[in-house]
Amino acid sequence: MTDETSQKHRLATRLSHGGRPGTKVHGFVNPPLHRGSTVLYESMDQRRAFMRKRLDQALTYGLQGSATHHALEDVIADIEGGLRCQIFPTGLAAITGPLLGYAGSGDHMLMPDSVYGPVRTFCDGMARRLGISTTYYAPETTPEDLAPLIRPETKILYLESPGSHSFEVQDVPALAEVAHAKGLSVLMDNTWGIHAFQPFAHGVDVSLQALTKYPVGHSDVLLGSATVADETHWRRVRDAALVLGFYASPDDCWLALRGLRTMAVRLAHQEQSGLTIAAWLRERPEILRVLHPALPGAPGHDLWKRDFTGACSLFGVVFDPRYTPEDTHRFVDALTLFGIGASWGGYESLALPTTGFVTRTGSSDLGGPAVRFHIGLEDTGDLIADLEQALHALATPPTVSDSRTA
Repeated sequence: MTDETSQKHRLATRLSHGGRPGTKVHGFVNPPLHRGSTVLYESMDQRRAFMRKRLDQALTYGLQGSATHHALEDVIADIEGGLRCQIFPTGLAAITGPLLGYAGSGDHMLMPDSVYGPVRTFCDGMARRLGISTTYYAPETTPEDLAPLIRPETKILYLESPGSHSFEVQDVPALAEVAHAKGLSVLMDNTWGIHAFQPFAHGVDVSLQALTKYPVGHSDVLLGSATVADETHWRRVRDAALVLGFYASPDDCWLALRGLRTMAVRLAHQEQSGLTIAAWLRERPEILRVLHPALPGAPGHDLWKRDFTGACSLFGVVFDPRYTPEDTHRFVDALTLFGIGASWGGYESLALPTTGFVTRTGSSDLGGPAVRFHIGLEDTGDLIADLEQALHALATPPTVSDSRTA
């Protein structure tokens, strides 16, 4: 499918046809898997010609990728509305690699306080040791309040919208405008909105994805990506990935391509199931509030409605403050269809208490202990019934025999 044809079709059609060779490879529907480290040349003249190319253009060793990598990169770039994409071995690598490509000793970064925990660990650890400083700002910060935080040495404004534990929706276009006026690059974790938020139309320079989540979809592969909309940012991201030696297995890339074929169908089901369950939970007396931006009346809903075309299946709930974190642990233990796990985007439902993971420096407290849900592909009625019996368990004092496996 040509780029011109691609733009005429909706996401589900593009996911079915993108990155496929069609009749060019013996008519097989799926592309072949290319593995390799050594690249051979027909002559020394050809090798010298390759070696004279920029680092981001040369194909002199397997580290630069293969046809399998490039097919996946093309599909991800198309989904995000970008020009080029770089695949990374994990979602975290897709963040830390570009951060190191844009900031160096003496530079400063702005991070939302709700940022993914391992990114905070990177900022407070390795980045600090390398001489890169970080200021954490409240994710609800307005453009007017962001401007005074920008220093002459600030190089990066980082966004995560919605936050993956506390689900604040940031005013991305307005914040990006302030950042660009000061010469900053805007990097954003767009994993939650992979199908529903067009980053480059809203001022983002580099869109970061944990492909581990919805593209793979089966909880069995770790991958990440960084997508850009112009050649200048592409060179920065690509050079960082190559210099740091980030390389994703072609086998994993092939599995991600296979997962992408059904992503639109999976997300459509999971989005609707998530909204149904979030609305049901909002009516429960045990719940103080539901943190799902696509739910009318929820925090961030107006910005979500303005900037997003859909939602995913990750959201949170805050329990009434009469409950303790230990109570939420009992609730999660009582669930039978929800696994206890830190990831999301797969076919299986998950539940995880998040009180200890949400850092809210300078922001209002959530108001009670929180639990994060990922809604999988199970029947929505079955999931609601499971949630109902687990909520009922909160009214029952714990006993010695209480056990997830009892």
